[in-house]
Amino acid sequence: MTLNKEKIKEELEKERDALKTQMGDMAKLNPETGEWEAQPEAQDFPEADLNDQADRFEEFESRSSMIKDLGIRWKNILSSLKNINKASFAKCSVCGKDIEAARMKANPAAKTCKKHLEN
Repeated sequence: MTLNKEKIKEELEKERDALKTQMGDMAKLNPETGEWEAQPEAQDFPEADLNDQADRFEEFESRSSMIKDLGIRWKNILSSLKNINKASFAKCSVCGKDIEAARMKANPAAKTCKKHLEN
């Protein structure tokens, strides 16, 4: 498979930047760990009652869950950018065969071929 690695790199960088903006609205990147940590929504007024506190906690839990999922994608993108010039790039991590071009186009950070998608 002949890949246009420059095009893939551009797509990965574009997605990385979009994720950074999206996650930056909900979390902060811990420079020591490289992990995104969810932050509660900024509030200009004190919470009026227990229901407001519960709503805010629920929102924080939702943010935390979303950041966890987006953080996985973030790490995959950074890993792909780091490894884009290695011979193992665009090779299935399970069977070692080339990852299908259509899959790489749809997900430039793919680590497996379609056959091993669930691994």
